[in-house]
Amino acid sequence: MLGAGLAAIAVLLAVALDNQPLFDRLRNLAFDSYQRLDPRPEAHAPVAIVDIDQASIEALGQWPWPRTTIATLVDRLAAAGAATIAFDIVFTQPDRTSPSLLLADLAKDGVAVTLPPNVEPDNDAVLAKSFGAAPVVAGFVISGETSDALPPPKAGFAFGGADPKSYLPQYSGGLSDLPALNTAATGMGFFSFPLSVDGVVRELPVVLHSQGNLYPALSLESLRVAQGAGSFAVKSTGASGEADTGVPAMTAFKVGALSMPTGPGGQFRIYYSGLPSVPMLPAKDMLDPAKSADMAKLVGGKIVLIGTSAVGLRDLVATPFGNAVPGVRVHAEIIDQVIGQQFLSRPDWALGAEIALASVLALAVLLLVLAGGAVASSLGTIVAIAGAVGVSWWAFVTQHLLIDPILPGALPLAAFAASTPLLLLLTDREKKFIHSAFGRYLSPQLVGRLASNPSALTLGGELRELTILFSDIRDFTSISEKLTPDELTKLLNEFLTPATDVLLKAEATIDKYIGDAIVAFWNAPLDIEDHRRKACLSVLRLQEALAKLNRETGRQLRVGIGINSGVCCVGNFGSAQRFSYSAIGDSMNLASRVESLTKQYKVPALITGDTQAGAGDLAFIEVDRVRVIGRTRPVPVFTLLGDDAHAKSGAYLTLRGAHDALLAAYRAQDFDTAEQLARDARALAPQSIEGLYDVYASRIAAMRLDPPGAGWDGVFVARQK
Repeated sequence: MLGAGLAAIAVLLAVALDNQPLFDRLRNLAFDSYQRLDPRPEAHAPVAIVDIDQASIEALGQWPWPRTTIATLVDRLAAAGAATIAFDIVFTQPDRTSPSLLLADLAKDGVAVTLPPNVEPDNDAVLAKSFGAAPVVAGFVISGETSDALPPPKAGFAFGGADPKSYLPQYSGGLSDLPALNTAATGMGFFSFPLSVDGVVRELPVVLHSQGNLYPALSLESLRVAQGAGSFAVKSTGASGEADTGVPAMTAFKVGALSMPTGPGGQFRIYYSGLPSVPMLPAKDMLDPAKSADMAKLVGGKIVLIGTSAVGLRDLVATPFGNAVPGVRVHAEIIDQVIGQQFLSRPDWALGAEIALASVLALAVLLLVLAGGAVASSLGTIVAIAGAVGVSWWAFVTQHLLIDPILPGALPLAAFAASTPLLLLLTDREKKFIHSAFGRYLSPQLVGRLASNPSALTLGGELRELTILFSDIRDFTSISEKLTPDELTKLLNEFLTPATDVLLKAEATIDKYIGDAIVAFWNAPLDIEDHRRKACLSVLRLQEALAKLNRETGRQLRVGIGINSGVCCVGNFGSAQRFSYSAIGDSMNLASRVESLTKQYKVPALITGDTQAGAGDLAFIEVDRVRVIGRTRPVPVFTLLGDDAHAKSGAYLTLRGAHDALLAAYRAQDFDTAEQLARDARALAPQSIEGLYDVYASRIAAMRLDPPGAGWDGVFVARQK
């Protein structure tokens, strides 16, 4: 047992050291959660953001705006006393709305127009003049995907130790403003963020090397201009007070009177605060003359960053605080952090300390397994993991150090899992439990798969993508009122038995029976390949089984079926005395809602678009787009007429064409055409869905009396569950 535990420790250590990208990602996720739990206190730096938001786009017109509009914005900010005006935007192309270009186009058509002498024919020249009259920092992009020339930097760089150009990676080029704008600007900084594995912006290089020049980040260039500094200072290994390791690397960076630590490649770790008090000023308000009196209070003496949060302009990034944060807010975070002088660091000795802590904790757990048994070692493992997380959290909160909790927490857990003496016994019990717990819900083949591979089963609750089926006998209440208890029991057994056989053969898990209803799902506890398709095909088999039952018994039972696919929480639910393997979640609720809608649409089955999209080339027709109770997003619903072979038949294709034309006319509010197409489609439709066209005919008649209006999105709003 001790040997197994030591082997597990050695293997995990080797895996961790050999898979740094994986552990780096897990480590970053932990540090992201720390920032959310204990964000940096805002420094209340003099920063304001002028936001080209959706409201500004709607008010002033689509982007890009005329450069004269941007010039007016710069002039107004400068007049209000902005210390720096930095653009998180790049102007790479001439303004197509310039009078000179418009006059040239008119001249080609033989039209001669003369501008008044006081009108500047070049909008870019107007903007350049505004740039030159204000403390403007032009933004640009550095990239390794282009070799376009960049203008020379505005600031100089002084360095101690190794020259940063000798160790920083060199980028081939970038995208920058028009030459006239760059020449007129006071400063110039890059606003592009480096790519990370998971897309989250956690670091920003303070300086980048391209085409033989060093260029500062936009946020730091803004700080330089605001302070009136002429250059930056870079400290590298070998400088005064810094050890010469033989490997050139950056250790610190200084802008004006403000210093900041860096990683070896000039990386600066961003410590987010969320900036709760930094104003986001809509650009349209800054351009509104009626609000001039307020501008000095809002931007006077501040570093003003101009960026966009409008979704269509795509300047949204992921941060530890959210997945769609305007990029300009990240630049504001950096300025606020540097002014507040609160930094995160991961020291050189961190990895060695983490390995040492992990090894000590893992050995302690092994000793507990040997000396204290399962209960003591279980508690010891929990304490060890909590200790690893606690040390990491303490280092973050009190020292702002990034110490990994993942490896020190995973190693003792691995030692416990590899050395517990009850492993074989637990495995045997697990197989017995699987047979007893799932024999009633799964087909024998799936139970056999679980028993031979118990590791494929998670009993404690997990999120999985399921396909869920709800089935219900129509008008069951009125049917049951006419039957004796024995007759009712017989009826249910006659229906539920063949229906259950169909579902088990389709590899479904039977969740529960609720009176006459069946709830089943696919893809848990085992992965089921093509579970959407298998669920849809089971609808056809259920309808065949029901038709056979009606022929044999003389009954006229009708069943409504609803199917949806989505992520659910699946596991054992219930009480300590009694529980069952089941699933819960919004996707389950939607499947139930869809089953109820079969009554309104008078079809035997409804299948959501999430299921239909992955079910293959079956004979679907779209029934409607519905907004069900509890959901704001419309749900497309389909009904199923047959399998792949039927989907190729002439009858189906003819019906599908007429039906799609009906929906198009209905959603376009062409009700005369829609009414005729509903009659045509009904004549082509099988008996099982004829009622659907009666529903549309009734709905069209009602809409003629009370048209939905121009803003109607074609979505039916379900008022009942």
